[in-house]
Amino acid sequence: MSSPYDNRDWGADDVSWLSVIGRVLPFFLFALLVSGGLAAVYLFFSPADGQAEVVAAVRSAGLSAPFYKAVPPKPVLQRIAQSPPPVRIGVISGHHNYDSGAVCDDGLTEQEINYRIAAKVVEDLQAQGIRATLLEEFDDRLIGYSGTAVISIHADSCQFYSEDATGYKISGSQLTDSTLLQNCVNEAYSTATKLPYHANTITPDMDDYHAFREINLGTPAVIIEAGFMYMDRELLTTGYETPAQAITDGLMCYVNAVRGDVANGFGGAS
Repeated sequence: MSSPYDNRDWGADDVSWLSVIGRVLPFFLFALLVSGGLAAVYLFFSPADGQAEVVAAVRSAGLSAPFYKAVPPKPVLQRIAQSPPPVRIGVISGHHNYDSGAVCDDGLTEQEINYRIAAKVVEDLQAQGIRATLLEEFDDRLIGYSGTAVISIHADSCQFYSEDATGYKISGSQLTDSTLLQNCVNEAYSTATKLPYHANTITPDMDDYHAFREINLGTPAVIIEAGFMYMDRELLTTGYETPAQAITDGLMCYVNAVRGDVANGFGGAS
């Protein structure tokens, strides 16, 4: 085969090589183009002279953040301080709506004295934001009563025994630890009233007071004989606000102690 433009003859071998080159050339050009693109990207993102050394120095100095942080095998637990539980106090007015209790020759009854003091204690506690409930001697609400504390207020005999028949006494529930409650009320009452503690007249009825067995186990409880109706009559009648305030102060002493225990994470009465 001859070309009209030259005198060279094109044989079959020439045509075969041209066919091969025609098929390979596009791949070669594509590879060349990709290589050039990669080179351009590398040059564009490569740090300037000396910058790589600076980066390496910063990393060696420990100023770079790690890419990841190992997770400990167990999470770290932190106890959050609890809020103080709601305060609830039951105040039993001794003999109220049951019987008269002790009676003086002029008709003054223990029930009257107890109710006046107990009602004042409830009023004073409520004024301080405490949920206080006035309860009767054999109140149905005592069955399973659950709260911060229970106190039963009584007075002692109106008979004259001797000049020593003056003072107060307290007994705490043996079914639930009531030591702190008893100590708080005892200290506050002694300080405010100046009455002596009359331990030798505490009766089995006080130690095994019926309400101790009726309320919910876990609720601290005490019973107090606020004074003798004969020798301490003036304090218990015209001066009833003094023993009422003393009992309130004793209860608040206990409430604040419970609140402090909860704030420190030790729990407390509820």
